[in-house]
Amino acid sequence: MTLPDLPPPILIQDGEGLARLMDDLERQAEIAVDTEADSFFSYREKVCLIQITVEDRDYLVDPLADGVELSLLGKILADPDKIKVFHDGEYDVLILKREYDFTFRNLFDTRVAAASLGSTSPGLASVIESEFGVELDKSQQRSNWAARPLTDKQIAYARLDTRFLVPLMHKLQARLEEMDRMPILEGECRRLEELEPSPVSFSPDEFVRIKGARAMKPVERQALRELFALREAMASEADVPPFRVMNNQVLLELARLRPEGEQQLDSVHGFSPRMVRRFGRRVMEALGAARDKGPLDQVPALPKRDGTDVLDEVGLELYDRLKKWRKGVAEKVGIESSYLLNRHVMLRLAIARPADAEALAAVEGILAWQLEAYTDQLLELLAKFKGDVERGEVPQRRNRRRRK
Repeated sequence: MTLPDLPPPILIQDGEGLARLMDDLERQAEIAVDTEADSFFSYREKVCLIQITVEDRDYLVDPLADGVELSLLGKILADPDKIKVFHDGEYDVLILKREYDFTFRNLFDTRVAAASLGSTSPGLASVIESEFGVELDKSQQRSNWAARPLTDKQIAYARLDTRFLVPLMHKLQARLEEMDRMPILEGECRRLEELEPSPVSFSPDEFVRIKGARAMKPVERQALRELFALREAMASEADVPPFRVMNNQVLLELARLRPEGEQQLDSVHGFSPRMVRRFGRRVMEALGAARDKGPLDQVPALPKRDGTDVLDEVGLELYDRLKKWRKGVAEKVGIESSYLLNRHVMLRLAIARPADAEALAAVEGILAWQLEAYTDQLLELLAKFKGDVERGEVPQRRNRRRRK
């Protein structure tokens, strides 16, 4: 199916246009929202465009334009009487909260809805093609959204991200109600509303997350740590993402070879003559600092991204059993496992190890529908685990790489 002829989107670039948009939004009960940011072009990403669709009107709000005071939009997003429709809205919620301290109420996430109905391809383009027969052009996905003026291709791309969300919501909501899966959608959307952005910080020890870093020799690890910190500093200075300064493979190669002079940098694969001219001296200084510090014998320990570093070995075993149970049940009922029981709740279960229904219901984050459907199964799993521990059948120490 080809796209129907659409009226041109309305570009909001000043206070007068924003006031007209707010008047329109005040009259609406259902509002589709999306954002575009410049994460591939800036050191710290920022919101560069906000797309809003109501009825047959597509708005493109330019937050980088003078006179566009986005605090007005915050009132709409916080209004519990208006449904705000996002697709895969976690990123949008977090970046809008971080930049504007917005509050969100009454969200409906169409990706969550599609995945809760069993879709194995719940991305926006796949869902829109499946539901409406329209093929979206995603070629501008990594476009530089901070550049002005916006191109015709960017405008055409951006307006379609919200164009179909409200009718899509109605389609999916009807099916969720038929399958009695609205509680899944509602629970996940309430979680999205309460998300808080993590503080922005940097630690040079994060170098260990680079694939291959842990296997390096101690002298190489120290070099990589210094180069990793240098790259971050240069990225901040230039306001570009770190990978645009040097990619991970170049960092690894520099750390392995550890050239002793700028003239040797040319032999490092991926380190171009232009890079030698621009920051060859600083790279050599970083490598010199690494030599002065000596080999990094101990690999830095970082918090696990899944939060399981707070668990002891017995707790890790229970967490793994909960993950295995969740995967099996999710496959059986046909939903994404994270929507059946999210990792935060599993972590709390592994810590609290509730022994009865009352204690299970008291676990923070567990939802009424989950209790109704799975109390017996969870208590059975927890009781069996307790028995295994008492019989000494749970390994006390393990030395295997854990999945994130």
